[in-house]
Amino acid sequence: MDCPRWLPLESNPEVMTKFVNCLGMRPTWQFGDVYGLDPELLSMVPRPVCAVLLLFPVTDKYEAFKKEEEERLKDQEVSPDVYFIKQTIGNACGTIGLIHAVANNQSHLEFESDSPLKKFIEQTTKMTAEERAAFLEKDESIRVTHESSAQEGQTEAPSLDEKVNLHFIAFVNVGGHLYELDGRKPSPVVHGKTSEDNFLEDAIEVCKIFMARDPQEVRFTIIALSKDSY
Repeated sequence: MDCPRWLPLESNPEVMTKFVNCLGMRPTWQFGDVYGLDPELLSMVPRPVCAVLLLFPVTDKYEAFKKEEEERLKDQEVSPDVYFIKQTIGNACGTIGLIHAVANNQSHLEFESDSPLKKFIEQTTKMTAEERAAFLEKDESIRVTHESSAQEGQTEAPSLDEKVNLHFIAFVNVGGHLYELDGRKPSPVVHGKTSEDNFLEDAIEVCKIFMARDPQEVRFTIIALSKDSY
């Protein structure tokens, strides 16, 4: 059976903020662009930051690294407090990234009482990553919001059948550890210790590794989820 496909979500912070607001997350935290990696530009990002999203190109070099990494990380320890969902829907990596960002920061974020996103997270809390993925395939409120958000960006949305080789992942701080959450991977990836104060800088260091792996590529976008309004 073919896996379902959604329209790709644009790496547009305004679209992402509206997306989660439509699903009942209150606008006390907002997504915003990270314009550069040096300390001066990072200092312009409103703090605190509770999640970082990275959009990057899926190249042959990256796929080879991913395969090698899977072997190497088979025995890594992942906290049971990390909320992780597999991606089984084509082009849904933007929404998966947003779910990872929100689900792992529920203590910081605020929700409306009838929030479909909060309801989805609560209903899937005790599920496996694969069960959560299957549950998302059947969640109409998130799918409909994704579709309308995908058509709202500044660039024209590709067709459902068009192959998109850009991919979203999320970085979060759970229990003082920096986690990379990628629905295409078997499990979260632990990138060492972090803190609320240093989280953005620590996540950016991992983003730099992605960029260094494909130095000829320029299609990288970094977005932060910050408390203060942009």
